[in-house]
Amino acid sequence: MIRLRKAVLIIHGFAGGTYDQEYLANHLELNAKLDVYNFTLPGHDVKSREKATCASWIEESERQLKFLIDHGYKKIYLVGHSMGGVIACYLATKYKEIKKIVLAAPAFTHLASEKEGGILGAIGKSPEIIKSYSTDEFFTRVRKLPMTAVKEFFKLIEKYQDTPEEIKIPVMILHGTKDQIVPITSSEDIFEIIPSKHKYFVKIEDYYHDLFKGKKVYDLSEEIENFLIKPSFMIKTKNKEM
Repeated sequence: MIRLRKAVLIIHGFAGGTYDQEYLANHLELNAKLDVYNFTLPGHDVKSREKATCASWIEESERQLKFLIDHGYKKIYLVGHSMGGVIACYLATKYKEIKKIVLAAPAFTHLASEKEGGILGAIGKSPEIIKSYSTDEFFTRVRKLPMTAVKEFFKLIEKYQDTPEEIKIPVMILHGTKDQIVPITSSEDIFEIIPSKHKYFVKIEDYYHDLFKGKKVYDLSEEIENFLIKPSFMIKTKNKEM
């Protein structure tokens, strides 16, 4: 009997990196026995600042996905955090190999307007981000991206904001009730719009935007693991609070 190869592709958020979902990746590798793949979006390291564009983020994400498909993966699960959730939605509407999708605080809307500095302005005003990282790390995250990347972020949202309307595969959405960057109402609206018959919304009480670094990271990882390994027909449309 040939075992069907299954993979998880994780897409990080704006000004983030693979380190943000490191715990989740390790959890899924060890407990769900899934092959997990992480990568860094263009422009998110000091050597590729000029590549921080909407087009390059999509192109690299597709390249990583096609790499998995070319290597025999017939079932691929996507996990997208914040901006990565927007990219994941686009990919899910284009590739039949994607069977499930997890959206962690998907950034289809945001609290800061472009005139107020956009996502970087929101990050700068967000106390939980400052508390989560050392001052040096915080400014390294912000400064590693060129200011033009902010406009590219808005361009990405505008271009793919309607993709949730096309998602028919099982989807899980996770969002913190105290998210100061992407309002939880954004995910609530998306949950209603998505036409999938198998969708699951988890609201995390007293949680901010960086979902995979807080005290509930183990519980969240288990929720995602259960969602990914459970047969699709067993996934019921519902809301849950943690």
